[in-house]
Amino acid sequence: MTEIAVSPRMPDVIAEALIGEIRSGAISRGQPLPPERELCERFDASRPTVREALALMQMRGFLDAGGGRRPRAAQPSLESILHSTAGHIRDLLGNAESGAHLEQMRQFIETGAAREAAIRGDRIQVARLRDALDRNQAAIGTPRFAETDIAFHRVLVSIVGNPVMLALHDMFVSELLAQRPPVEDPRRHDEIAHDEHRAIYDAVLSGDVMAATEVMDRHLARSYRARLLTAGRTTPT
Repeated sequence: MTEIAVSPRMPDVIAEALIGEIRSGAISRGQPLPPERELCERFDASRPTVREALALMQMRGFLDAGGGRRPRAAQPSLESILHSTAGHIRDLLGNAESGAHLEQMRQFIETGAAREAAIRGDRIQVARLRDALDRNQAAIGTPRFAETDIAFHRVLVSIVGNPVMLALHDMFVSELLAQRPPVEDPRRHDEIAHDEHRAIYDAVLSGDVMAATEVMDRHLARSYRARLLTAGRTTPT
């Protein structure tokens, strides 16, 4: 059976051509790209086609756009690529199943982080975790508790030293925590969460790998169940 060759779309052709020039150095990093009018003339394409090509370049991390200035050439980095796709993934948060998938991702990241922290957390890292725990305790019953909750979990994940995990945590896990629905007794909720944070810290401090993993796993499971219960009570029927 003969395969039918599919011609590349014009936006893809334009994007690949400009990316090739950035990679080769013909367009240096930080240099403004030619105006849309010139790109339209060069590639014999319409403005919508050129704009789609520029959007593809930005999604791949080769374009720095925004701020009311002409788009500039860039080199892709982990952070830029994740940020460019973050908006699409955040759109999934309104879906219960998608939210569950993100919660599952959080559980894998943070139980693994607790395990690694208990194995190889050094004095400075453990001290930072203790500082985050103290700030979390001081914020019990106040609107700042969620912020300090996020900070505690972030310090724990940072101990692993994996920039991919930390970037994912910053973009999606932190947002899940920040979007928690209101609870009936905020102070009691905060006290329970802080007590679990303290148990995690104690396990990391003592190097108890099994306890650190088990406590974090229970903490996340309880948090997710509480989120579902609260969301069910606040969802209009």
